[in-house]
Amino acid sequence: MSHASPKNFELGGLRHRNALHPHPERVTSELFTSGVFFDPHDAVQVKYEMLRRVRVDGLSVTRAVKEHGYTRPTYYEAKKAVERDGIAGLLPAKRGPHSSHKLSKEVMAYVGELRSASPSLVARELVKATSKRFGIKVHPRSVERALDREKKG
Repeated sequence: MSHASPKNFELGGLRHRNALHPHPERVTSELFTSGVFFDPHDAVQVKYEMLRRVRVDGLSVTRAVKEHGYTRPTYYEAKKAVERDGIAGLLPAKRGPHSSHKLSKEVMAYVGELRSASPSLVARELVKATSKRFGIKVHPRSVERALDREKKG
């Protein structure tokens, strides 16, 4: 089995988008080993083809996961995601927090009070004050972004 080796920038793009298959060497499906179109490094392609092989070709789930280098739980998660969101469900979710979870309404109200009392305070000083009062660690840039969101709000 010889996989066409993708260029480093292609792997970097997949890695950057969190779409790099964790074990491309385990992909044994003929589509991925015999041609240049299908890339065993591309998790979205591999998962889609794994689902298609079961649904359209009637391959067993056990065989499909083995040929595509995944586990049964991954198969069922992918199947559920596609049923819910279509093929977009196979796209990796954005990593990390999706909101400023530390900068709650209460914290931002306090930041607003500080800024009202002293408009010249910079983010670094606001971070020190919120850390002291609420016992949280926040990056100054996070405070700046939260303030920008409130302005646009």
